[in-house]
Amino acid sequence: MDGVRVGNRLIGADAPVTVGWENIPRVQGGPVKQFVFTWFQPTVLFALIAFWYYAPNSIAKASTAIGIAVGFKVLLLALEWVNPRYESWRLTWKELATDLFYVGLGFTVLRLVDGFIGDDVMIKAIQGYFDWDKFSWFTGLPLLVQAFVISFIFDFGQYWMHRGMHNWYPLWLTHSVHHYITQLNINKGAVGNPVELFLIGLGIGGFFDFLPRAALLAGAIGLSVSTYQHINVRFNTPRWWRFVFNTTEHHSLHHSQDYEATRSNYAGTYIFIDRIFGTCVDGEAELLGMEGGRRMSIREQMTYPFTEAWKSIRKRFARPVAVPVPRAAPPA
Repeated sequence: MDGVRVGNRLIGADAPVTVGWENIPRVQGGPVKQFVFTWFQPTVLFALIAFWYYAPNSIAKASTAIGIAVGFKVLLLALEWVNPRYESWRLTWKELATDLFYVGLGFTVLRLVDGFIGDDVMIKAIQGYFDWDKFSWFTGLPLLVQAFVISFIFDFGQYWMHRGMHNWYPLWLTHSVHHYITQLNINKGAVGNPVELFLIGLGIGGFFDFLPRAALLAGAIGLSVSTYQHINVRFNTPRWWRFVFNTTEHHSLHHSQDYEATRSNYAGTYIFIDRIFGTCVDGEAELLGMEGGRRMSIREQMTYPFTEAWKSIRKRFARPVAVPVPRAAPPA
């Protein structure tokens, strides 16, 4: 397989991928369907921003955000059946049951752990130890600017955490589990080893003071952009959207069976971060996963980082086995 040269990298030498937006299939259907699946993403983004900007304080709260997030994911799940990107990614009951297990894990165990050792707890400890004053002047910025800064700070940190997971072996052990998924569906972002899911959620936004409404707006931006990473829906993505934001196409390349393609598109929301640091590749892939698309069981996903770490430690510190050297035969 020859692959495609992208800068100094050869993409698609290990597995088939599509490189370049001009080579990506478009939505098939009449003008109404074309219109809906071209402008769906921008419409949702601007609608959510407008809602959280103008919503009265009585409903602008976290419980409302959770309800919107659940409803939005149900809508996207329906779109996966109406206009799938790939038939091979069709959601099965087995895949759905596995995904819901991890969604439940995120809302229970991981949330409990985050309350004890999450980024908010660590930031408060650091601030208290050094007696730092918080940056209260951020609350004087325009509300939309605050929302963008919150989302950008989180995504910038996530970019480097994600990139580090692909370049430092101990972190890769935790993250590699997520790369054994063989299709993209609405809840696949929740699938992974709990250690990795905890690490990827860490951020430094808590060092700064922001208005609560700005945090809700930032969450709306993340919901209406990052959610598309792990879905099976074909869009005619507008040119400006795919230049600024991460897309399903970008993230499918990141999950492809091609090694070089997986070392690209690390950002969760703003793909222009990858463009700045030279790690962006525009395109998509259908064949996903590692080891030729081998699907891991939940049990293996839970234990894989630890069993592989133990194997590596044993191999590194194993005593060399003495090989007996045959003696030369005495002269006759």
